[in-house]
Amino acid sequence: MTTALLPPSLRLDLHDEVAVLRLSRPEKRNALDDATVLGLEAFFGAPPSGVKAVVLDAVGEHFSAGLDLAELTERDAFEGLAHSMMWHRAFERLERGHVPVVAVLKGAVVGGGLELAAAAHIRVAEASTFYALPEGQRGLFVGGGASVRVPRLIGAHRMTDMMLTGRVLDADEGHAAGLSHYRAENGFEHAMELARKIAANSPITNFAVLQALPRIAEANPAEGYLMEALMAAVASGSTEAKERMRAFLDKRAGKVGR
Repeated sequence: MTTALLPPSLRLDLHDEVAVLRLSRPEKRNALDDATVLGLEAFFGAPPSGVKAVVLDAVGEHFSAGLDLAELTERDAFEGLAHSMMWHRAFERLERGHVPVVAVLKGAVVGGGLELAAAAHIRVAEASTFYALPEGQRGLFVGGGASVRVPRLIGAHRMTDMMLTGRVLDADEGHAAGLSHYRAENGFEHAMELARKIAANSPITNFAVLQALPRIAEANPAEGYLMEALMAAVASGSTEAKERMRAFLDKRAGKVGR
């Protein structure tokens, strides 16, 4: 994946092992059109070689105000189904991909923008962030995965409130509800710090967290315990894990502290 292959609405910068991918439609509050969603699918399906973490940022004051309503053309039921499934496929590439993603949230995180943010693994919110799901007031229903991902973050009852009443959550309310992991004055700097820490992890551990952990959480306990044991055996049996443990036992690695 190179910058030349991305649509104009996405901008890529590489910082050693961390890639910074920015939504770049500030004049549209970074509303998501089909080209952008397909670009996200292509990027996360084949991230640049050597990249171990991605920061998902946005140009301008807003993360994303959701679906570009200019593209909300009249579709029959089957066309609408295919369009929704295209968004599902693209965001699944992000959520279940090969690299951890840290999203920088600011300004509008609305509708499809919240659906995109919810697919990221870590979310850092600035003070200007606000969240909404206005589909109910527009005669629509969410179609980019919100009904699956958002209730897992905040509970179905809170999502029900947001959709029925049009309630808007500010940065602190969203953080308290579970929409963000961190609140930061400078979201990008904080996200880059987190991404560099993530990139320094063992690749096997990051793989296990992205690929095994979500499936274990969704499995029944008996299957979950087995998958955990298998993944733990694979991770601990790697050469890198043995070297890292040896460094810890030899007191060449730092201990956990506050």
